[in-house]
Amino acid sequence: MAANNDTLPTATRVSDPGIRALYRLENRWQAWLDVEAALARAQAELGIIPAEAAEAIAAKARFELMDRARIDEGFARTGHTLVPLVWELGRIVGEPHGGWVHWGATTQNITQTGDLLVLRQAHAIFLRQIGDVLSAMADLAERTADMPIAGRTHGQHAVPATFGYKVAVWIDELLRHVERLRQAAPRLFVAMLGGGAGTFASLGKHGPPVQQGIGRLLGFGSMTVPSRAIGDHLAENICILGLLAATCGKIGREIYTLMKTEFGEVEEPVPPGTVGSSTMPQKRNPKLCQDIIAAAAELRGLVPLALEAMTTEHEADRTTSLMMDSAESRACIAIGDILSRLAEIMRGLRVDPRRMAANLDLGGGLIMAEAVMLDLGTAIGRQHAHDVVYDAAQAAFVEGKSFSDLLAADQRLTAHMNSEAITKLLDPTTYPGLCGDMAREAATRAQGAAAELTAPASQIR
Repeated sequence: MAANNDTLPTATRVSDPGIRALYRLENRWQAWLDVEAALARAQAELGIIPAEAAEAIAAKARFELMDRARIDEGFARTGHTLVPLVWELGRIVGEPHGGWVHWGATTQNITQTGDLLVLRQAHAIFLRQIGDVLSAMADLAERTADMPIAGRTHGQHAVPATFGYKVAVWIDELLRHVERLRQAAPRLFVAMLGGGAGTFASLGKHGPPVQQGIGRLLGFGSMTVPSRAIGDHLAENICILGLLAATCGKIGREIYTLMKTEFGEVEEPVPPGTVGSSTMPQKRNPKLCQDIIAAAAELRGLVPLALEAMTTEHEADRTTSLMMDSAESRACIAIGDILSRLAEIMRGLRVDPRRMAANLDLGGGLIMAEAVMLDLGTAIGRQHAHDVVYDAAQAAFVEGKSFSDLLAADQRLTAHMNSEAITKLLDPTTYPGLCGDMAREAATRAQGAAAELTAPASQIR
């Protein structure tokens, strides 16, 4: 794996998704320049500025053509987010066209729209990453569709399940997150050009068509009301990423738990030479899972910040813009890190069916209490059957006696079934429900989605 510049302990083990590169200042500046170029061209189409000026601006709106020292000096002197970049663009465009740069726009018009260009690039990466995860999950679900495991509720054995069913649950959630990302795209990727306070005062009746023109040139929609105080679409994105992080964190936590020595049912990939502890040589720690759990918790913590950033005072407020900008970039970087690790885990997850089977039998058949109850219930009614099985189960727990022996000694039960029938009912491999079917169906859906998401031309629709 290629090393990347993320700061999590497992950075050298996973591929760099490229999200940090998107949020480097230079890339953001280029996105802002792309918006300036689109602004000029949209205005030229309506005769607001000369066509020659628009083409000159678009030709020079490349960061590599600019004098970085001039820009840095301008930022140091003005403390302004955009003005020194606009100055430099106007300078290299030169006379007579440079004076048309940034015509009728305000800073947030450019920066917010440009940052959404960056976010769209990030979303395309997220979808490809989810596709990679789904591809690996599809294989895992198929391989383990019928692999028995203890189903657990409230941390206790409930009824038998299969590991493939567990994977099917993960797949189902991830597929909905793909839907959410795609459904949010038309609301999220919109151009904004309302001017100083979102009133279109600087461009008048030409304002809406210019904004629509910018959107068309950038492949965006257009804000209906281009208010700088509107942030619900930006917050929605962070909420969706928070949901995605919660799913990934849940998966990481599940594998972390099942990897504990007492469970030993699965193990995340542990490459040869990996050191778990400086003093305990035996340690094989769930490092990838831990990174996911920690990063997912941090990302979910950004959701309240995004919601707070929606509470913009009056027509604009830099404080909330700063909050939203920070939340967006941090959330995007975090989810990129999370998904790269989740893909690595899913591709290399080791499952141990023998430990699963051993753990399934820990209760001496207690996990099959429901099956016994329902079978007996056909003869004496569900509630009476529940009472019979309950008494045997609780005695098995409290007195440490055999569940099977207790059932076989209860005349309320033996009046309706023999010991052979009891033994058969206590076999956990006979009671997986539809786990295998659901796992295979989920695998098929995951394969289809993965093929689409990882195709070279895959884009957010």
